[in-house]
Amino acid sequence: MKKVCSPLSTLYSLLSIFKLVRNKNYRLWILACSFWFVIASVDNSAFSQNFIPSLQAKRMNSCSEQTLEALTTQMLRDLPSYANRASQRARRLSRSSDVYSYVLLAGRPEFQPLPLNPEGYTTDRQKSATTGVEQVFFTTLERQYINQKAVELQEFHWLLLTKTKNGWRLVMMFTQTDSYPVQQPASPPRDSSNGNIAQGIKTWLRDCQAGSVRTGAIGLK
Repeated sequence: MKKVCSPLSTLYSLLSIFKLVRNKNYRLWILACSFWFVIASVDNSAFSQNFIPSLQAKRMNSCSEQTLEALTTQMLRDLPSYANRASQRARRLSRSSDVYSYVLLAGRPEFQPLPLNPEGYTTDRQKSATTGVEQVFFTTLERQYINQKAVELQEFHWLLLTKTKNGWRLVMMFTQTDSYPVQQPASPPRDSSNGNIAQGIKTWLRDCQAGSVRTGAIGLK
């Protein structure tokens, strides 16, 4: 005897088949999305690994290839904050707060070199460059606190730099101190190669070479 399927059982069978197909398509869709996500993650990781070193290398090259004028302009822009951090570190180490200075401004760069040999003064900068030492003159305006009293000073710096395979390096620095506004003759030049300004310059040059300083695109050789 032939068995006749009821409409209700047929409907249940169709629903079961539809659910099976839907679940299968859903699983295929999930599998496809997962595969796409893995591929995208690998591509993005490779892109990031290739892009970040390239960007950092570009910044490092930008610092190394800066002209002296462009490098100095950007360094003086950041010097107050770098020098003040060096001053704070020095105060913490010495635990002395009787006298300390706070750099307000740094600027007025000049690049006309002084003679570094006994042959006499020359205005030929190329001759100075052959020694491998570049000269920069700049001024800082500082506020010094002595016994909780603020005194403003201006200092005139003679900075000697040299360019090595690892970037620019501070060779030596001399400084004269004067009151501001000018009330008395400036002090004799002193070796300030280990002072707060010099420490700030050394740190800035190191950060610049490492690519962690924002540099402009102008002034490249």
